[in-house]
Amino acid sequence: MRSSIHIVTAFTFVAVALAAPSSHAHDHDHSDIEEHQTVVGHSHGGEQMPMGYVRFPQQFSQPRFFKSGAGHERGSFIPGDGEATADAIFSGIGTFAHLPFVECFKSNETYDIAFLGLPFDTGTSYRPGARFGPAGIRQGSRRLTLYGGYNVPLEVNPFRSWAKLVDCGDVPVTPYDNKFAIKQMENGHKALLHRPVHTVAHHLDGGEPVESKGLGLSGKVHPRVISLGGDHTVVLPILRSINSACVLISLAARSGSPYSFCTRRYGPISVIHFDSHLDTWKPSVFGGAKSDQASINHGTYFWHAAQEGLLANNTNIHAGIRTTLSGPGDYDNDGDCGFQLIEAREIDTIGTDGIIAAIKERVGNNPVYLSIDIDVLDPSAAPATGTPETGGWSTRELRTIIRGLEGITLVGADVVEVATPYDSQAELTVLAAADVLFEVMSLMVKQGPLTIA
Repeated sequence: MRSSIHIVTAFTFVAVALAAPSSHAHDHDHSDIEEHQTVVGHSHGGEQMPMGYVRFPQQFSQPRFFKSGAGHERGSFIPGDGEATADAIFSGIGTFAHLPFVECFKSNETYDIAFLGLPFDTGTSYRPGARFGPAGIRQGSRRLTLYGGYNVPLEVNPFRSWAKLVDCGDVPVTPYDNKFAIKQMENGHKALLHRPVHTVAHHLDGGEPVESKGLGLSGKVHPRVISLGGDHTVVLPILRSINSACVLISLAARSGSPYSFCTRRYGPISVIHFDSHLDTWKPSVFGGAKSDQASINHGTYFWHAAQEGLLANNTNIHAGIRTTLSGPGDYDNDGDCGFQLIEAREIDTIGTDGIIAAIKERVGNNPVYLSIDIDVLDPSAAPATGTPETGGWSTRELRTIIRGLEGITLVGADVVEVATPYDSQAELTVLAAADVLFEVMSLMVKQGPLTIA
C-alpha cells in the first residue's frame, strides 16, 4: 500500500527547450513573449549573487522532506537557527527578499516558486501608478531576511527549505496597447508555469521511493508563480494561463524534426479574493463597455473569467468587501459568477477565526488561486492604492487570516494594486504587501510540492 509519507529529492534537470535556441540569445528582443515559447540563452545558476558582498538567503535542501511536518515543529532542527543575520540587508540589487535573480525568459533554469512582476496599470479606473508596484514590493521586501526569515507563527523558514525560490523579474509589458499587454502577461506567466520543477517529490511505495504525481490534470507537478501587480486586471491573463488547455512541448528541436504533444494545466480553479471591491461587474455596468478592450479592466476581469469558464463553479469567495454598488443587482451578478462574499465589517462579529472557517469551507480541497488586492487593508495601513476604501482590515488581521489558510491547496498567488507614487515616506504600503507575500510563500513552502496526497 502506498505510504502517506512524502519525501523530496533535489535533482539536476536538463531542460527541454520550448523553442530552438538562438545564437544571439543576448540580443533577443522578447518584448512580445511569443506564445508557447521561451528563449534559450545563458543561465546565471541558482547560486548567483548579483552583488558579491550581499549575504543572500541560503537555499537549503534536505535530502528527505516529510510532508507530515518533520523539520517544522518546535524543538526540531531548524535550518539557519543560530546563524549570523542582519548583514548588509539594505544593499544589493532589489530582487524580492534578495532572492537570486534569474532571467527566466532567457534560460532553462528550474525552480519551485518564482516571483514575477506584472507592471500593468492601464486597466485602472481611478488612480494609476500600479505599474510601479513590482519594484515597490521588492523594495518593501528587502528586510524580510533581516533576522533570518523564520516565520514564527507558521514555524517555517521559507528561505531555508526544500524549495528553490527565484525572482524572474518582470514581464516586459507595453503601456500602449491593453490587448497586446494582456497577451504578453498571459504568455509570460505560461512560460514560467510550464517549466519543470526543480525539486521532485516522491512517496514511499513498498519501502521504495516513487515519484509522486502532480495536481495538474496531466499528472505533472508544476512550480508555483507568485505575481507582483500591477492593477487587478492582471489576474485575467493569470487565470487564462492556469487554465490553458494545451502547451506545445517540442523535443529534438535542434534537429528540425520536433515531436510535440499537449498537456493540460489545472483547469477551472477556485479563487480566494481579498479585496474591498467585487471585481465581478458586468462591463455594461463598470465603465460602460465602450469597446471590446475597454470592457476588460480591474473591475470586470472576474466577470470575464466566469464567462470563459476559468473559475470552478460556486467554490470562489471574496473577503474584505466594503464597496458601494450600482444597486443590489450587483450582488446577484456576483453570485452568478460563482462567488460568496464576506464583508469587511463581519470581522467585528465572527472574528478572524470565523472568516478563516468560511473561506476553508467554501474552497474545500480544490486547487486554489489566491488574489490579494492591497486595498483590502484600511488606507491607514496601505494608502498607496488605486481605489482606496476606508473601513478596511489591519495588516495584523489580514496576516492572521492568511496564516489561517494553512492546509488549502495553494497553487499560485498575487498581490496587486500597489500604486507606489501614493505611498508614505515610511513605505507603509510596500512593507505591508511584502509581509503579506511572506505569509503566502511560507504557506506554500510548508505545504510542500503540488502533488496528490
